[in-house]
Amino acid sequence: MEEVYRFLKEAGTYYLATIDGDQARVRPFGTADLFEGKLYIQTGKKKDVSKQIQANPKVEICAFMNGTWLRVAGTLVRDDRVEAKAHMLDEHPSLKAMYSAEDDNTEVLYFKDATATFSSFTDAPRTVKF
Repeated sequence: MEEVYRFLKEAGTYYLATIDGDQARVRPFGTADLFEGKLYIQTGKKKDVSKQIQANPKVEICAFMNGTWLRVAGTLVRDDRVEAKAHMLDEHPSLKAMYSAEDDNTEVLYFKDATATFSSFTDAPRTVKF
């Protein structure tokens, strides 16, 4: 999982895919955090993406860097603890202008039953489960 986290951090931007009814939705994200041995992402509860995740928590993210792409598929689980939110905001201090660990909007979610696949055009795919 450390390698997955490092790839996401170095890539800077990854794309999160959710389902909205019968329509796939994809948007750029940049938040990734390791907390208590779990890979977390962050959003706002007021956003459509949060509502989509709560309706169907099975998601996939994809990032591309230096000819390699990473796909992570799994189930996102909301963690409402202040400690988890604070850790994410400390990892991404620019978010503190919009979010607080104590507000009712900040949402952090961790991957459960995830499969990460590193792929490129030159190497065989490599899978990591966590």
